[in-house]
Amino acid sequence: MQLVLLRFASNKSEAGRFMEGHKQWLERGFDEGVFLVSGSIKPQLGGAILAHNASLDELQQRVSEDPFVAEGIVSAEIIEVAPSKTDERLAFLLS
Repeated sequence: MQLVLLRFASNKSEAGRFMEGHKQWLERGFDEGVFLVSGSIKPQLGGAILAHNASLDELQQRVSEDPFVAEGIVSAEIIEVAPSKTDERLAFLLS
């Protein structure tokens, strides 16, 4: 599983121009079973995504296709996490 941190760059004021494409990109990630959770990093620092079902290379490619990343609105950091214990509702993350 991976945690994707999308931190706003100095031109975050341009985000509105690319918001619709970013939302579509997020929706595609959920529809394809890669994204589990997405939300904002408070206070207005960017966003975070919990991902699974993708290799690091596949996720890096997917993240590069986010309009926010492609246009330099955010910088992306991907952190790989190897879960060793979960709540039983999240046991699928152990595989």
